[in-house]
Amino acid sequence: MSKRLIDIMGSCFGLVFLSPLFLFAAIKIKLNDGGPVFYMGERAGKKGKPFLMYKFRTMVIGADKLGGPSTAGDDPRLTKLGPFLKKYQLDELPQLINVLKGEMSLVGPRPEVPMYVRMMTAEEKDVILSVKPGMTDLASLWNFHEGEILKGASDPERVYQEKIRPQKLRLQMEYVKKRSFMLDLKIIAKTALKVFYG
Repeated sequence: MSKRLIDIMGSCFGLVFLSPLFLFAAIKIKLNDGGPVFYMGERAGKKGKPFLMYKFRTMVIGADKLGGPSTAGDDPRLTKLGPFLKKYQLDELPQLINVLKGEMSLVGPRPEVPMYVRMMTAEEKDVILSVKPGMTDLASLWNFHEGEILKGASDPERVYQEKIRPQKLRLQMEYVKKRSFMLDLKIIAKTALKVFYG
């Protein structure tokens, strides 16, 4: 209950405090190509329940039909504004709406696309999907700019599967097994430092 209370208070505060930034991003995205401001992708929530995760759109319309779910920093599907939004994690801010709705938490394993969930072992599913997915976690701190690691790769999807996903799953399981109020506060603080200071 205390975690949910913090999620509600944090998401409400974030949505109000960051509303000018939301407006700025929405106008810039709309002016860029006239497409939708938000991208809503299907993700697996607690116990595998599907939900639509909100993000500011950083890719061209129909990008999911032009390539895989992994996005490199030099992905040709990115819009002109996309790299800037991703560099400062601004594209993730609309997930505060998912937190307020109760589909996500401020801290928890990053929600995965159904394809990656199907690849999980039974143990990984039991542990990782036992809690709500979050906006940030230990894996997010370890790999804060995933797109930069994938940059220049001839096959970003293969690099993700081989170099990123195994460690990401290990850290997600570690978070769930060790989760606590203090750990959540540390992750939130470290995430803020990453955003503002790199």
